[in-house]
Amino acid sequence: MSSESGIPGLDDFLASAGFTDGFPENTTTLIYGPPKVGKSIFCYQFAYHGMSINEPCLYVTADEGMKQIQQNMIDFGWFLQSFMDEELLYVIDSISSLTGVPIENTSTYTLSKINDPTDLMVKIGLGTRFVFKKSNEFRSVFDSLTTLFAFNPEPMVIRFLKTYLRRLKEAGATVIVTYTEGVTDERTEKTLKSIVDNLIMFDGNYMTYKSNLGFIGTVEYEITDQGLVLGKGEIL
Repeated sequence: MSSESGIPGLDDFLASAGFTDGFPENTTTLIYGPPKVGKSIFCYQFAYHGMSINEPCLYVTADEGMKQIQQNMIDFGWFLQSFMDEELLYVIDSISSLTGVPIENTSTYTLSKINDPTDLMVKIGLGTRFVFKKSNEFRSVFDSLTTLFAFNPEPMVIRFLKTYLRRLKEAGATVIVTYTEGVTDERTEKTLKSIVDNLIMFDGNYMTYKSNLGFIGTVEYEITDQGLVLGKGEIL
């Protein structure tokens, strides 16, 4: 099964490879590349569009606090408050307690610590159950593994990620995880890429998509005031 990604041009691009209804549901995808190429914007669009069609989202933020994410999304015309009021968005903020003034916990917002993967996994379990009660088809975003690697040993992060992906996939989620290329050693990066279903690489000009079904394609993209927009592409 597949669902609308919310990224203009992506669903048509995937349809050319046989994914007739858009982004593959109940899969895990690693989005990677250098800094400032659109990885987080992809996450914003993917999560926002899902909620706009009543697919709840479990959003784990490790790079920016909730207030900054809200502001970032407002800049693109995406407003979160109504989705939070409807309990379609559940946020686990693992960075604000270390880097800024945290927001108080609510029924759909909770703090964790980026340097405590055990606590983070407990919070993810609670969040997963919350959104699953809303719908057994939901989205989950983890942005970004880069910060998790900065605060924890690489083997611990890999174990955490494997558990996170397995639990979310078993619950029916379509999972997006981001990572800044080059922050770990080559062996760890190879492991990261091997434990997901799909890979999306951004380089600032082109997005390359690779699935475990053997499809590989590349497509032009640009960052506009309405988010990521894809252009011409080809199957490789």
